[in-house]
Parts: sequence; C-alpha cells; structure tokens
Amino acid sequence: MKKVLVSACLMGQKVRYDGNALLQESEAFQRLTQQAKVITFCPEVAGGLPTPRPPAEIDVADGDAVIAGTGKVISVQQLDVTDAFISGARQTLALCQQHGIKIAVLTESSPSCGSSLVYSGEFAGNKIPGHGVTSALLRQHGIKVFSQFSIEDALAELSL
Repeated sequence: MKKVLVSACLMGQKVRYDGNALLQESEAFQRLTQQAKVITFCPEVAGGLPTPRPPAEIDVADGDAVIAGTGKVISVQQLDVTDAFISGARQTLALCQQHGIKIAVLTESSPSCGSSLVYSGEFAGNKIPGHGVTSALLRQHGIKVFSQFSIEDALAELSL
C-alpha cells in the first residue's frame, strides 16, 4: 500500500493557527484514507510554532522565494517566523523521504501547505495564486502536492 502525507489538521488534529482542525469527511477523502497508508504531519508545529499561534502570511506569496531566502513569513504581529516555517518544511521533506512518500495532500491557503492559493501577505483576507513553503520544498524534490479540494486528482495519481 502506497503512503500519502496528509496535513494533520485535515485528519482532525487541532493544530491550525486558531487551535482548530479542518477535518475532511468527503467521500473522496474517505477513499484516499482507505487506499493509502496515511502519514499525518503539521509542518508549523514541527517547526516549533505553538497552537494556537498568530496568523502568518508570506510577504511575496511564494514559498520558493522563502526557501531561496528572498521572501519571508511574517506574523500578523510583524514577527519574522520564516525560520520555523523552513524548519517545518525540511522536517516534512525528511519524513516523506524516510517513508518513500511521493504524494501529499496539504491544506490549501496555508503559508506552509497551500498548493495553489495563499494569502496575499497583506493580512487583508485576500487569497492569490501561490504556494506555501512546505508545498514548494516538496515539489522541488519531486513530491506531488494536492489540496483538500483536489482529492480526486490525488486518487488518480495514487492509482498510477
């Protein structure tokens, strides 16, 4: 059985910035959990951030830029939390490599896990095309990243 990395909050763990979970109960998500061995992980908690924690956004909405050192992750309190996000991303990659994981289902819009949308970096509630730090690092290493809104695509990839 193939292994799939899934954001811990999507599995019901209360690790999100606001102390809540984002439990997925769709039929497609249930099929995913039946067809793959799920490994859960929260990069932000692994990187040392508390739960709950102040919201954070990428100043340039580009996880690749953060990894390259040209972008930062800033909290709503204007604290630089970049190091925690990079540490969590690296730990996530190490976990995937340890388990031979090639598919990840991560939480959309998160500064760590967003796979196609992230917040604009202005703390105005605006989502724009982009990806989080963890999603970027995983993709740089050949891991396919999907969101909770593209489970069917993850299932199709799983069956290849």
